[in-house]
Amino acid sequence: MNADPAAWPDLPYAGWADTATTLHLWTQIVGKVRLSLTPWINHSWQVPLYVSARGLGTSPIPFGSEILEIEFDFITQRLLARTSAGAEGSLALEPQAVAEFYSRVIGLLGSLGVAVSINELPSERPRPIRFSLDRSRRAYDAAAAQRFWRALVQIDRVLRLFRSAFLGKVSPVHFFWGSFDLAVTRFSGRPAPRHPGGVPGLPDAITREAYSHEVSSAGFWPGNESFPLAAFYSYAYPEPAGFAARPVTPGASYNTTLGEFILPYDVVRNADNPERTLLDFLATTYAAAADCAQWDREGLECAMGVPARVRPLGR
Repeated sequence: MNADPAAWPDLPYAGWADTATTLHLWTQIVGKVRLSLTPWINHSWQVPLYVSARGLGTSPIPFGSEILEIEFDFITQRLLARTSAGAEGSLALEPQAVAEFYSRVIGLLGSLGVAVSINELPSERPRPIRFSLDRSRRAYDAAAAQRFWRALVQIDRVLRLFRSAFLGKVSPVHFFWGSFDLAVTRFSGRPAPRHPGGVPGLPDAITREAYSHEVSSAGFWPGNESFPLAAFYSYAYPEPAGFAARPVTPGASYNTTLGEFILPYDVVRNADNPERTLLDFLATTYAAAADCAQWDREGLECAMGVPARVRPLGR
């Protein structure tokens, strides 16, 4: 069994579903602030949040001649905001209506000299309600939110290690607030067929730009109403012939409904070596995509990075 269960906490979706929904909507409000103020970067890389030493943060957001940072601090259970002009403020993470949280965030930013308006309609959510109109009181279990963040700390660390073994174009390890998942994406370097679109709650133009080039993408999500299981996933776009039939990590399987390989979070957290199990899933599912699509693996890959050691060249 895992020698340190606290490092990989239990995350049964049913046990914190209401808090997960609340946090999903809250991160969307903060994420849309970043979206509204930041110049567009390929594949929407300007909008995600990032795992931090205290929670989830935006990284610097430009506004005027200054920068803004916003962070969900799951240790003190506060939303923190600060600017390069020296202004700072915070508000409590506690049970409240989404409309109340939205109003408080906009008010907090205004008090720091940041004027911003956002698209209030939640993204990639069933039955979306505008933030300012969502007045039903929402649950927020601080301990559950902190457990989720503690899991993200471990997963982020492993995804970063996996990311280091690729020479080609590769995304940062980032948390997409629309789909509420932590992900890393590798690119073959070749353009992809036009994506058909049709992702609920996401404009087709954004989907098509995100999948403009061939990818092998992997990550983690904590579950949702339609798939109430914390799990790791891996998929390819476009999916090459033979991908779904490739052998991968024991405990993982191809989900025909989702079109992805799925490895339950509990398989990893209960493994003798969670890091090794997760790395094997990432490596075997990537190999399935790269081999089936005939990527230039020799030219795109390298050994995983080692701290303070320059990557050796092969020639």
